[in-house]
Amino acid sequence: MAAINDLIAQIQDAELRNKIEQEVNRMNKQKKFGLVFEEHLPECTPLYEMPVNCGSNVALKSGNINDIYRVIAINNEKALCIKDDEQAEWNIADLVVVAKFGEPIYPYLKQIDCVCNAPDSDLWHTLIEADNYHALQLLEYLYAGKVDCIYIDPPYNTGAKDWKYNNDYVDGNDSYRHSKWLSMMQKRLKLAKRLLNPKDSVLIVTIDEKEYLHLGCLLEELFPEARMQMITSVISAKGVVRTGQFSRVEEYIFIIEFGSSSLVPSMYNMLDNEVKKVSNRSIEWLGFRRRAPQAKRESRPNQFYPIFVRNCDGTIHSIGDVVKAGIDRNTIPIPDGCTALWPLSKDGDERLWSLVPEQAQLNLNKGFLKINNWNAEEKSGTVYYLPSGTIQDIETGKAVVLGRNQDGSVIAQYTEEGRTPPKRVWNMKAHNAETYGTNTINMMIGKRFNYPKSIYAVHDTIRFFVAKKPNALIIDFFAGSGTTLHAVNLLNAEDNGQRRCIMVTNNEVSVDEAKILSEKGLHPGDDGWDKLGIARYVTWPRTICSIEGHDINGSPLKGNYIGSNQPMSEGFKANAVFFKLGFLDKTTVSLGRQFRELLPVIWMKAGAIGPCPSLNTEQLPTMMILSENKFAVLLDENYFSEFEEKVNQDSNIETVFIVTDYEAGYRTMIQNLAVENTYQLYRDYLDNFRINQGRKQA
Repeated sequence: MAAINDLIAQIQDAELRNKIEQEVNRMNKQKKFGLVFEEHLPECTPLYEMPVNCGSNVALKSGNINDIYRVIAINNEKALCIKDDEQAEWNIADLVVVAKFGEPIYPYLKQIDCVCNAPDSDLWHTLIEADNYHALQLLEYLYAGKVDCIYIDPPYNTGAKDWKYNNDYVDGNDSYRHSKWLSMMQKRLKLAKRLLNPKDSVLIVTIDEKEYLHLGCLLEELFPEARMQMITSVISAKGVVRTGQFSRVEEYIFIIEFGSSSLVPSMYNMLDNEVKKVSNRSIEWLGFRRRAPQAKRESRPNQFYPIFVRNCDGTIHSIGDVVKAGIDRNTIPIPDGCTALWPLSKDGDERLWSLVPEQAQLNLNKGFLKINNWNAEEKSGTVYYLPSGTIQDIETGKAVVLGRNQDGSVIAQYTEEGRTPPKRVWNMKAHNAETYGTNTINMMIGKRFNYPKSIYAVHDTIRFFVAKKPNALIIDFFAGSGTTLHAVNLLNAEDNGQRRCIMVTNNEVSVDEAKILSEKGLHPGDDGWDKLGIARYVTWPRTICSIEGHDINGSPLKGNYIGSNQPMSEGFKANAVFFKLGFLDKTTVSLGRQFRELLPVIWMKAGAIGPCPSLNTEQLPTMMILSENKFAVLLDENYFSEFEEKVNQDSNIETVFIVTDYEAGYRTMIQNLAVENTYQLYRDYLDNFRINQGRKQA
């Protein structure tokens, strides 16, 4: 509608202009079903690293990024620009190249910093400084359909501008004040949907009362195949006072589940801090001899054999071989110091064991077969085993192994928690945003960020869905202060998980700071400006401090984490790398001139395993065999024979990238490689990844 209003205003004939305006207004009043809003295009993207050339679309660094001019001439560091019929001349240093929505732009990742507190671990988390719309398109290229959990805390459209994270998405031209915010969310959620594993994943979105109704409708529209619930979560019991209104104490959490996703119960019902009564039940061992009347020796000959038991302690020595029909069991030799137990009824009839000897031996090796009630004098006892259902419960974690008996048999029990599902109203003390959000981050980096989430609120929400996924991939593309990565590290520390977190945030400064910096002649892209942006001033410092266990001055953190009682000063055995998203020229990519810049992207596509590699030499190698990172790259196909031999000899290599222009040659080469994943460079990158081109924007 904003664009239509602009066009109407350009009509010279007043009578015609008024008639068209009346018709448009009448159309707007027509009742429609579903969520109806004005769809705004995402903002243009500044490409600070791109040189200003003739034909470039540019904007003033100090102006509105959407106020675009085209460069028609360059002379002596001056650029002559045109917009409509208006011409202007500016210093090139005052301009930035911009990409309009719909124009293909090609991303790369520039490493800014890293923190390594677990050098022996392959697990590396990632922070990406970028507009999250473009970062999501990069992530779609890297991990489409592979993400287990997306947790986001988007801007609540409050109009606040303490951080300019676009927390004011109301457009003055909107007839419906929520349109710009909804349009922003819609485009990002469409991309998020393509990241999630449709067979088993969850999307978690937090919001407050200003947009929860509209967001709920949008989520139902975008994810009709999913199951959706909304949680009411108390984040500040004392409340936020609003004159003449009820105090706000809560926010809302939308849970959107796909496929077989289901929550893992907690020891809390979430309505209060009382621990639910937990009923522990030991696993049930069954007698190994089959008791059915028809279960006689001749009915299943392969299930009649001896079990040799040590006389001294009643432990199983070995499983004997099947005794064929017609052979007297008493003629079978018995190992020294052992007794043979047979599947005999009380009256001495020859019966059957429940398993064939091969399976019985496997169960014995795993501790699923044992002797009870051993009488050393009479050399008698009873053989017990675990049925297949109980074994499956142990192997899937439903029953927990607590230890082993002296004979090696398992000691396990069911922890029957959460028989009543957690409530949909949460009132947990640890979710208090001031105590465990603001105070926690202030302790680390000082007063740099307002209204962060409680680390335990994020931890508990994510835990419900990834507690039994120790290798889950978790993404937060509204990372803010970095609470999600902090929570993932805490969860990993509690259960030795290897969950990987990718965070995305822009690097905008607050409105007040932007004004001060502009008065000093600084602009976005300048070091003096960027160092105060949210990614570099808040998210990354918090990540370093939480991992290494100290504040920004190097002093150890005080206090313990709730639940685990782990001292915060211990930090986490974790690693993280900080990237900035940049953009490349398509031609130089296709000519292979920017492999160095693309190497971090390749590393992420291969699983982000081990430290991100880099190239520091001017001459590109013919190949890279990166065993530590579990991938390899062939840059010169003339060396394929040598490359093939090295890759096939290295069992660590799981992913291969081959630089070649020839599809047929690529197909021939990959047939000889014993790896799971292969990609053709740079065709895979250029053909399948066209940011903003709109090939999938329906």
